[in-house]
Amino acid sequence: MTIYQFLVLFLLWICLPHFCSPEIMFRRTPVPQKRILGARVPRSDGKILHRQKRGWMWNQFFLLEEYTGSDYQYVGKLHSDQDKGDGSLKYILSGDGAGTLFIIDEKTGDIHATRRIDREEKAFYTLRAQAINRRTLRPVEPESEFVIKIHDINDNEPTFPEEIYTASVPEMSVVGTSVVQVTATDADDPSYGNSARVIYSILQGQPYFSVEPETGIIRTALPNMNRENREQYQVVIQAKDMGGQMGGLSGTTTVNITLTDVNDNPPRFPQNTIHLRVLESSPVGTAIGSVKATDADTGKNAEVEYRIIDGDGTDMFDIITEKDTQEGIITVKKPLDYESRRLYTLKVEAENTHVDPRFYYLGPFKDTAIVKISVEDVDEAPVFSRPSYLLEVHEDIEVGTIIGTVMARDPDSTSSPIRFSLDRHTDLDRIFNIHSGNGSLYTSKPLDRELSQWHNLTVIAAEINNPKEMTRVAVFVRILDVNDNAPQFAVFYDTFVCENARPGQLIQTISAVDKDDPLGGQKFFFSLAAVNPNFTVQDNEDNTARILTRKNGFNRHEISTYLLPVVISDNDYPIQSSTGTLTIRVCACDSQGNMQSCSAEALLLPAGLSTGALVAILLCIIILLVIVVLFAALKRQRKKEPLILSKEDIRDNIVSYNDEGGGEEDTQAFDIGTLRNPAAIEEKKLRRDIIPETLFIPRRTPTAPDNTDVRDFINERLKEHDLDPTAPPYDSLATYAYEGNDSIAESLSSLESGTTDGDQNYDYLREWGPRFNKLAEMYGGGESDKDS
Repeated sequence: MTIYQFLVLFLLWICLPHFCSPEIMFRRTPVPQKRILGARVPRSDGKILHRQKRGWMWNQFFLLEEYTGSDYQYVGKLHSDQDKGDGSLKYILSGDGAGTLFIIDEKTGDIHATRRIDREEKAFYTLRAQAINRRTLRPVEPESEFVIKIHDINDNEPTFPEEIYTASVPEMSVVGTSVVQVTATDADDPSYGNSARVIYSILQGQPYFSVEPETGIIRTALPNMNRENREQYQVVIQAKDMGGQMGGLSGTTTVNITLTDVNDNPPRFPQNTIHLRVLESSPVGTAIGSVKATDADTGKNAEVEYRIIDGDGTDMFDIITEKDTQEGIITVKKPLDYESRRLYTLKVEAENTHVDPRFYYLGPFKDTAIVKISVEDVDEAPVFSRPSYLLEVHEDIEVGTIIGTVMARDPDSTSSPIRFSLDRHTDLDRIFNIHSGNGSLYTSKPLDRELSQWHNLTVIAAEINNPKEMTRVAVFVRILDVNDNAPQFAVFYDTFVCENARPGQLIQTISAVDKDDPLGGQKFFFSLAAVNPNFTVQDNEDNTARILTRKNGFNRHEISTYLLPVVISDNDYPIQSSTGTLTIRVCACDSQGNMQSCSAEALLLPAGLSTGALVAILLCIIILLVIVVLFAALKRQRKKEPLILSKEDIRDNIVSYNDEGGGEEDTQAFDIGTLRNPAAIEEKKLRRDIIPETLFIPRRTPTAPDNTDVRDFINERLKEHDLDPTAPPYDSLATYAYEGNDSIAESLSSLESGTTDGDQNYDYLREWGPRFNKLAEMYGGGESDKDS
C-alpha cells in the first residue's frame, strides 16, 4: 500500500458519520499485535514508520443543575466490549467527586449523582473509568478519562458590587451628560440561553436622569439643573436578567448624585455705600475695616479679588484680599493728617477670579461699591525732621563740643513746645548729652575710636504740655579716626640665634599692628634705636622687617641673652612711634640650624632630658610640697581646737581622763618645794596636761633666793607664761555663770585654817569612809598638829 492510498483511506474514515450515545464503549486492543498502516519508505536514517491502533474512546456527559427529584439523578453508562454480562468484570470510577458526588454500579457501569449540583460552584467534573477482571483484579481495558458538564438554569439574580454608589455631575450640564456607569453581574452561564443577559432600568430619579438599558450608563435628562436650587439627587437602578423579559430575576442599587458647582453667579455687594472711620495717628499698614461681596457659588468659583478703581483716596489707602474669609481689608497706605484732610472716598470693585466662558451670557461677574472714610483727630506726638540721623565726629574733639542737632515739631494745630532727651539705655557710659530745648548733641566724655567706632543713640522728643506724647528717633554717631596710637609688635617673638651663626644670617621676621585706621592704609617703618654691633634691622617696605646678624659666632656661656630695641613708626600725621624690645637668646644648634638648647646650665643636664620634662618634674615637686604643707596645717589646726567653742555656752564642760591620782604617795602631783627651788626642775621634762607640738628649749630663769615670797615667785612665773605662746590656756576663756550651792562640807583648804580664830572640828571626816582617813588623821590630831 502506498502512502497516497493510506491518506485516502484515512480521510474517508474521518468523513464517515459516527453514532454518539451516552455509553462509553471499551474496545479491546491486543497489545502484543501491531497493525502496520504505513508502507515501508526508504529514509536516510533507515527507520520504518508505524501507526498503533487507538484502543480507547471517550466522550462527555451532560447533567442538569439543581435537580429536585427524590432519586439519584442518572448521569450515563459505561460499557466495555469485553463485558459478556456474566459479572466477571468490575467497573471502577475515580476523579472529581468519585465515590461521594458520583457513584457507579460495579456490575452495570451506571453512573448516578447523589445530590443537587450547582453549576456556579463547579461547571464540570473530570473523572476516570476502568474495567478490571473481578477475579484477577487485572485491567481488561486501559483507563479512560471523561467529563461531566453541568447544564445551567436561571437560578441567580443580577447583583451590583456596591449597594450605594456616589457620583457627581456639574450643574447646568446639557441633556445626555454621562454621570456614572453601574454594572451588575449574573452568576449564570452567559453562553447558555438568556440567564445572564442583563437589562438596566431606572426606578427612581426621573425625570432628572435616565439609564442606558444595555450599558448601565446614567445620563442627565433635564437641562440647566441648578445647584443653588437643589444639590442632591437619589437614583434607583434595576438590573434584570432574561433580557428583561417576564420571569427574569432582578437586583437594584442606589446612586447618590451630587451637582457640583460651576461659576454661574456673579459677586454682589450687600450695600452700595460703606462708611468707615480711622484715627489720624494710625500707622501705615493699619487695617481700618473690611468689605465683602457675597457669591452664591462655592469653592474657587466664589473666589473674589478686590481692588480700588477710583476715588480721591487711592494714594492714601490700599485694599488686600483675604483668601480665607473672601473679604477686602482696607489698610492705610500713607500717614494721615486730620489737619490736612478729613474725608476720603474710594470706589471698590469685587470680581471673580475664575470665570467660565460658557456663562458669559449671565452677565459681568463683578460688582462695585462706594467706601467713604472719615479721619478723626488725635493729639499727635512730635515729628522729627528726619527718620534717622547720621553724625560724624573726630575722636580728638574736646569735651562739650556740639556734634549735631536734631529737630522735631508738634504736628497739631496747638503746636506745643518740645523737650528733647537721651534714652540712657542707649548711652550707658553717658558719653553724650543733649540740650533739652534745641536738641543739640554734645560730648560729655572724651571719645576713643579704638574702643567704640559707632554709637547708636536714641533721642526722645516729648510735648511739654503732654509728656505722654513722645517720639523716638535713632541717631548714629560715627567716630572718625585720628592718628593717636603708636604701632606695636604684632605678636610676642621668641627669637634665638645659633652660636655658629654667620654675619647676615636671618634670625627673625617681625611685623607690627596699629589700632588706628588711616584712609591710605597702614605703613610702618622699622629701625634700631641705636647702632648694635651684633644685630641689624632690614626694612622690607611691606610692613615687615628682618633681623640679621652682624658678626660671626656667638657664645652663650659669655652672653646668653641679647636685648635689641626696635623703633616702629607709622606714616600718618602726626607720626606715632614706639620702641619694642626683642629678646634674643643664644642657643646651641645643629648643622641645619635647628635649636637644641639655649642655656649654659643645659650642658650639665642629661642628654635625654628635655626642658619640658624638667618643667614637669619641677611642677610635681611643688605640688607635693603644697600638699604636705596643707596636711601639716590641717593637723595643727585640729590640735588647737579649744574645749569650749563659745563663751556663750554656760554649760559645765567636763573632761574625763579616766586616770586616778596616786594619793599622798604621788609626790609629783604637788610639791611646794619645787616652787621654791626652780633648779630642781628637770631640764627636758615635758608638760603633762597637753601633748607638746614641738620641743622647746626650756627657758633659763634666774634662781630665786630662799627668802623669796611664794606670791612674788608665782606672779613672776605667771607673767613669764603669759608671754609664752606655747603655754595654756591659749587665749580661751571659759565662763561659768552658775557654780552651784556651797558644799555641805564647806571648805577643806588648809590655807584658810590659819586665819580662823577658833579650832575647827574635823571628826566628821572619819564618818565619810576609808578614803578620808588620811585627811582625818591630818586635821583631826588637835593640839598635836599645832605643837608639831
